[in-house]
Amino acid sequence: MPRWMPLPCNLPNLLSGLYLHIIFLLGSVCVACSDCTPEQLAAIMNCSKHERHARNYDYMEGGDVRIRQLFSRTQWFLTVDDYGNINGTQDPTNCYSILEVRTVSEGGVLAIKGVKSQYYISMNRTGLLQGKKIYNENCNFKEIFLENYFNAYSSVKWSTNGKEMFIALSQKGRPLRGKKTRREHVASHFIPMKCREEERTGV
Repeated sequence: MPRWMPLPCNLPNLLSGLYLHIIFLLGSVCVACSDCTPEQLAAIMNCSKHERHARNYDYMEGGDVRIRQLFSRTQWFLTVDDYGNINGTQDPTNCYSILEVRTVSEGGVLAIKGVKSQYYISMNRTGLLQGKKIYNENCNFKEIFLENYFNAYSSVKWSTNGKEMFIALSQKGRPLRGKKTRREHVASHFIPMKCREEERTGV
């Protein structure tokens, strides 16, 4: 018959100490992340392709939706008006610049829609940007994180001579045809900006 052995008298103290240690570690991680600047967070994401993609998949799966303004490196906010026209504006309060950025599938594939106009941004085989009321494959864009902390958005379905075609705004705020765009061009670089509450409610 097996004999019952008493537990060490200090076991509760050991378990309590282990619990407090775990809580301390979790708290340290949260504080470290909250103290990071956007540039530091971007640098963390850039440290390795594998880590960066794993990070993306965390929020890409499940149809993540973000309300953003896309501010071009050429100093224009991307807009989609009530007629499906895609242009740029330098007015940060323009209601047509408020965009819904919705995850379509993992790997950074997104659909971008004007919140007020309800038009999706699409690109056809010639690289022409236009608005579409009904979502289709032409509305899919891949979000690419660049090393300069900007993002680029390339057509998932179409390319020209094997080269990606990007959403881009010229120095005059006009949409560029995809065939004339490249990943390294400043016209193709955007910063997704969170919208101020008063702008969202005005839409």
